[in-house]
Amino acid sequence: MTLEQAKPEVQRKFMAGVYFRMTLALFVTAAVAWYASQSEQIMGFLYSNRGLPFYGLIVAELVLVIALSAFIHKMNSVAALFFFVLYSVINGLTFSSIFIVYQIGSVFHVFLTSALMFAAMSVYGMFTKSDLTSAGRYLMMALIGLLVAGLVNLFLRSSALGWLTSLLGVGIFIGLTAYDTQRLMKIGVKNDGSEKFQKMAVIGALELYLDFINIFIKMLALFGKRK
Repeated sequence: MTLEQAKPEVQRKFMAGVYFRMTLALFVTAAVAWYASQSEQIMGFLYSNRGLPFYGLIVAELVLVIALSAFIHKMNSVAALFFFVLYSVINGLTFSSIFIVYQIGSVFHVFLTSALMFAAMSVYGMFTKSDLTSAGRYLMMALIGLLVAGLVNLFLRSSALGWLTSLLGVGIFIGLTAYDTQRLMKIGVKNDGSEKFQKMAVIGALELYLDFINIFIKMLALFGKRK
């Protein structure tokens, strides 16, 4: 195998590892969310004490993401994958209310639509000749603005602002999907199968997982049919 042949091969292997980990995490999240939504004991616990356990899980999610991103260089790849899967389990618990609030058919259709949008933008990120680095910087700034607007709306409780942030959120995260995919493709060219790249595949899977989850949440807020 020549050097030119080797580069696409190691890149494909790296990206396959990223998508496998991402898909695994999504499956775990969906399975846990469905199981929890069918359990009166779990749902009762999550929303006991004015929902304190539920909000505690949200804090735990934030801590896990920050810790995984900050300390992954000190972990081995198995530990990194464990914490990623643990995050997907906790995310599944917080997502369990989706099956209580929204019609199951609506959840499925929004999930499928979100998956198609994610796939299309990920493919675009793989094959576009345009450099998305600058776009990624602007998208990250827009994401910060979106988070601030979301926090403000916790107090305003404006349906119009909620609709607008959901719409903008879809645009931001489909853009980030393309950007993150292209960035991971560039990393994958140098993949040598080492422990370092195994951990980078976990972080890459987490980033794409978050892109997809946020597209799904925003789409559900826009088009989901409540019970």
